Amino acid sequence: MTVSRPQTPMEWARKACDSLMDNYAAGELPPAHRWHYHQGVFLCGMESLWESVHEDRYIDYIQQYVDDLVDDNGNLYFARDELDAVQAGLLLFKLHERTGKLKYKIAADKLRNLLLTLNKTSEGGYWHKDKYPHQMWLDGLYMAGVFSLKYANVYGDEGLRETVLHQEKLMRKYMKDDATGLLYHAWDESRRMPWANPQSGCSPEFWSRSLGWYGLALSQFLDLLPAHDPGRVEIASNLRDFVSALIRYQDKESGLWYQVVDKGDQRDNWLETSGSCLFVYTIAKAVKQGITGEDALVAAKKGYEGLINVLRWDEQGRLILPDICIGTSAGDYESYVTRPKVSNDLHGVGALVMACVEMQTLLNL
Repeated sequence: MTVSRPQTPMEWARKACDSLMDNYAAGELPPAHRWHYHQGVFLCGMESLWESVHEDRYIDYIQQYVDDLVDDNGNLYFARDELDAVQAGLLLFKLHERTGKLKYKIAADKLRNLLLTLNKTSEGGYWHKDKYPHQMWLDGLYMAGVFSLKYANVYGDEGLRETVLHQEKLMRKYMKDDATGLLYHAWDESRRMPWANPQSGCSPEFWSRSLGWYGLALSQFLDLLPAHDPGRVEIASNLRDFVSALIRYQDKESGLWYQVVDKGDQRDNWLETSGSCLFVYTIAKAVKQGITGEDALVAAKKGYEGLINVLRWDEQGRLILPDICIGTSAGDYESYVTRPKVSNDLHGVGALVMACVEMQTLLNL
């Protein structure tokens, strides 16, 4: 089948969304009929596309997903012991604003109240999940942090801002490696996990997608923190340093990043697309926010071009993003590089859409 090749980042973003919409009814997005961050990430990408192109079929599709799971009284079934459950709540704010239906606010309130019940480390860091006791994961800063700041802005719960900034400080305190500027995937305060360093409690590797969630969180925090908030300066500085670290580890030939970010010289390591998408997004945002230099613009363009070069088409003319790592817990090097690769996993397609939308405005096409 002959496919008309998109010419701009926004056209690629539209094609990515249209391809999955053609394949799945909103409620059937995998895992079907579940309130889950996989769908949330993809649909957040779609919402960013909708905000740029103003085609209501996108926001209608998002509403179909939410309405499949949230009843008229704002009731929904979600995992009540993990940060991941909060992320899809990002979809509720725009629906409440557009429709005025109270059920979306009630559902958002439930997710906000989940944060009051989570177990915490001795310094107030959220456990990532109850089944991962005493552990903070980089993923969690995005999963709950962006929702918390949006909730604070929309519904006036300003104390959430301080909580979010505290979570980020704890991650840097315990998970950042000064030599590379990168952060380890997870930290176990109890030092009981097999992967935990006996001295630091950190997992041993820098996993691409976890770092991508961290960058996504920082860049969106800057958009959501009020201009007068004293935390903005520190977040901007941290994002600038983080982007510089990412650029150092970008593969010069492909423009992408490796599954284990700092070990591209290992023969069994591989270029992973979902993390690369998130890094392109993060770097592009930092350029637009005016906190990085020309080297970041070059890196963002090279990363974007690398992503476009790996995209493929199926027999129906739908877009395929390959080489996405499936969901992954913290572990050792072997555990990361032997994880299965899949195509069109929602982790990756959602991140691709976000990256393309940001690159469109960055390239001003």
